[in-house]
Amino acid sequence: MLVKKIGSSEITILPALHGNLEFAWVVGRRLRDLAPEAIAVEFPPTLKDKIIRAVKRLPFLSVVTYENSQGQIVYLLVEPCDPFIEAVRTALEREIPVFFIDRDTEGYPDLRDPVPDPYALGRIGYDGFCWALIERGFERTAEDELREKTMAYHLKELAKDFKKVAFVCGLAHAKAVYGLLNDNLAHPLERLRRQGVRLYSLDRLSAREVLSEPAFIQAAYERARETESRVFLDRLELYDRLLEAGRKRHLRVNKERLSLHSLQVLSQFARNYALVSGRLTPDLYQLLVACRGAAGDDFAWEVFQEATEYPFFPEKDDLVPLRITLDDLDRAGKRIRFFRRLRGRRHLSPVRRPRERVPGEWKRSFTGVNICSFPPEDIVVEGFGRRLRQQALHILSEDRRLVEPFTVSMRDGLDLRETIRNFYQDRLYVYERPTLQGKVGSVVVIFDPDEKTPEAFPWRLTWLGEHDQESDMAFYATPAGEVVVGPGISRCHYGGFMLTYPPQRVYPDIWEDPYFDIARDKPERLLLAAIDYSLEKFIVYIARRPPSERAKSFARRLGRQVVYFPLGQFSPSFLKKIRTFHVLDGHHVRLYAHRYIDH
Repeated sequence: MLVKKIGSSEITILPALHGNLEFAWVVGRRLRDLAPEAIAVEFPPTLKDKIIRAVKRLPFLSVVTYENSQGQIVYLLVEPCDPFIEAVRTALEREIPVFFIDRDTEGYPDLRDPVPDPYALGRIGYDGFCWALIERGFERTAEDELREKTMAYHLKELAKDFKKVAFVCGLAHAKAVYGLLNDNLAHPLERLRRQGVRLYSLDRLSAREVLSEPAFIQAAYERARETESRVFLDRLELYDRLLEAGRKRHLRVNKERLSLHSLQVLSQFARNYALVSGRLTPDLYQLLVACRGAAGDDFAWEVFQEATEYPFFPEKDDLVPLRITLDDLDRAGKRIRFFRRLRGRRHLSPVRRPRERVPGEWKRSFTGVNICSFPPEDIVVEGFGRRLRQQALHILSEDRRLVEPFTVSMRDGLDLRETIRNFYQDRLYVYERPTLQGKVGSVVVIFDPDEKTPEAFPWRLTWLGEHDQESDMAFYATPAGEVVVGPGISRCHYGGFMLTYPPQRVYPDIWEDPYFDIARDKPERLLLAAIDYSLEKFIVYIARRPPSERAKSFARRLGRQVVYFPLGQFSPSFLKKIRTFHVLDGHHVRLYAHRYIDH
């Protein structure tokens, strides 16, 4: 902060960096403390009317545009996390006269001087940070001198009418303007009016890409600003809140809990990535890379969605929405690709999926009246069930395997393991695998017992197989219509399911059948139904915990046997593939569902 006395007036210069959370926060608080009679900002007066109108619309986002003499469109983004916009906004809210005193210039070179991470503002203070940069100096051009003389002239004119003036300007110009306030300056030649200045609202999709700070941080700044809190808005704390929001969204959408170890790896990765790039805090790209490396693309995608989803948009806007890109703003960007739920090896080609015209359109149109499954996923689940039946029979057969020394018969073959183990006896061992009486009739898979309140998997349903190659299925899952990924397409996650073959036999619905009311919870009810409807002796049960004694007793009374497999012996990625399924809002949706579902 630089202070210059001109006669009985005082001019306070507040240096800042465009589009930065920390500077916007500090500048806003300094202006409130200073309580100046007038506020000047580093904007040209030719854009004043449109910028003020855009600032009055905040927190709704706006874009001011005009055409330069070369016929190129110039864009100025009006967003909350900009210290210059914050200065104008503070002036309007506190009814302080605001003046735009920069020179309207064209062809100004894009100088990008390296600066330390502004996060240091919260540690070494605003004044210490700014002085260190001011003393170091910035690259300068002839146009800089013209702009600085223009701003200094107008500041001296303001000092004639106001006793206390605050000026928010770029860090690169603060020292020069401060020095020029000692000189006698003539009124510079400058453009006073510009034709074709227009104001637009920023398109929703553009807001995900072009904001100076991620939308999550912009929204957090907006909410904190309303409280007029004096506590420094810490970027790392906001990132923690972002990751927590992403973790909850990931749990809600993908039903996958992030381990504490994954979060620790993520934090360390992001910190180290920031340090090697000369920053104290990671930017959004670095944070997403850390999320992907520590917890996978699905989690990184949910964090990206949370980070770039700006919550403040008017239902009915009086301005035309404008879609712009980073190229339009002449800003550099980094591309990151998310490979979500990629199944198997296939050739990748660019796919442009249709988007919602209005957010929430697909969800509102999902009725859930005549639902059906997505056939490719049915094939995967049925194949999983068949492999489990074969694996269970193999294990049961191995459990009954008899090994004995070779005498007069080789039985079913030579047992090499037992022969080597008893090598010192100089004898051969043979094995006999008795014929297994019975087959596997039903399969139960429990991903989550859903013991917490409220239920994470409240939707209960029994589906009958559509043909003789499909099993009947009963399951509990996340509700259809909760997560909608396309028109008439809802993504759901099983908490647990039961398959029984042959089809068209499970009636009434096991969730309504009082015969199974003895079950203590949903997993036990599925297992009891699997035992009861099985036409074969064996039932496969996969879960984190073994079946209850009640279920095993029920099986014995019916002459059945439950074969238990721990859930942990299966690949997490494979279980995730099995656990996720899609519900279609009518058979006609099957004609285009593949365009919205990776399979």
